[in-house]
Amino acid sequence: MGKKSLSIILLACFFSILSCLWWMPSAAAFTEEQKLVLQSWRIVNQSYVDDTFNGQNWWFLRQKFLKKPLNDRDRAYTAIEEMLATLEDPYTRLLRPEQYSSLQINTSGELSGVGLQISINPETGKLEVVSPMSGSPAEKAGIKPKDRILEIDGVTTNNLTLDEAAARMRGPVGTTVSLTVQSNGENSDNIRKINLVRDRISLSAVFATLDDRSEVPIGYLRLNQFSANAVADLAHSLANLEKEGADAYILDLRNNPGGLLQAGIEIARLWLDKSTIVYTVNRQGILDSFDSYGPPITKDPLIVLVNQGTASASEILAGALQDNDRAKLVGETTFGKGLIQSLFELPDGAGLAVTVAKYETPNHKDINKLGIVPDDVVSQEPITIDQVGTKVDRQYQEAVHLLTANSVLAHAS
Repeated sequence: MGKKSLSIILLACFFSILSCLWWMPSAAAFTEEQKLVLQSWRIVNQSYVDDTFNGQNWWFLRQKFLKKPLNDRDRAYTAIEEMLATLEDPYTRLLRPEQYSSLQINTSGELSGVGLQISINPETGKLEVVSPMSGSPAEKAGIKPKDRILEIDGVTTNNLTLDEAAARMRGPVGTTVSLTVQSNGENSDNIRKINLVRDRISLSAVFATLDDRSEVPIGYLRLNQFSANAVADLAHSLANLEKEGADAYILDLRNNPGGLLQAGIEIARLWLDKSTIVYTVNRQGILDSFDSYGPPITKDPLIVLVNQGTASASEILAGALQDNDRAKLVGETTFGKGLIQSLFELPDGAGLAVTVAKYETPNHKDINKLGIVPDDVVSQEPITIDQVGTKVDRQYQEAVHLLTANSVLAHAS
């Protein structure tokens, strides 16, 4: 009787498996649109940092979205976007071909627009400013980190993806875009409408100069973003300042929204002797590290300026220099983006940005949503690019004060 029951159960399981195989299409039967959805699903399945996929059955979602009427490429893109939205991670997203192309330009070349680095706040779901780019129309209009962008040309941003919002703000030089901006905070009285004229946005990574107004010649380096040419530009500028006689340095990472992880690591290596730069933690909880092997270009005293617009790769660099006692941080608590994304190119020219790991500073601080607290907290009212380094730049002046104090110079030597 037991054997007969076992046979019936096995037979039932066999027919159940057959029925599942019967309705599942073969690989050859998938349309090009279905293959695009499948590949996107597979990339996330293999790489996403959270192996619970936001507490949901990722395989079930695969089946659900494959059953949608994917009659053209646009519907396939929409299905992928809806599938990724279930992760509730604004940094994991589809980049349609024009968006993927723009992102590549943004990390290597030049573009036209208003010069805003933006993000979707993971807690509120609202579109907000990470930082305005130096000298951009957005900076000149007084837009600040943490400001919310409520509307773009009258279109609410509530239902826009990060890349859709960025695409609406880009455009030909000389054209106008209207932004409805809410200053950091919930007070509706702070809402204002700003008309910006798009301009050519310079993506030059580094500005460098020697400040010889005090008894200690100070090399000032402003790093705007971690682009493909940032490492070479900074190394070149640093070497030149050494030749000019700089005895101390200020590295300005204020309003630097980040960029390429590898650029952040290589720039840290310019300053550090043998030490750990950053730890990464993948979804299996496996800890890996990126290290510096020395020697640095210079061992002169260093102050790093940070604020609420200092994000991502900037925080990796700032955290490495702080935790290794290579530099003191001056300014305000940083943005707090402790997640790492990888880019995956899809066959049709689109791409996926996927959160693949989180990072920790050398002292194992997880700064996601928390930021890095400076050694010397100095608040600063918004200033223009022309006011950087002047008397109204309180953070810069504090850095100069620290660098010219005998205690700092003695400690560094």
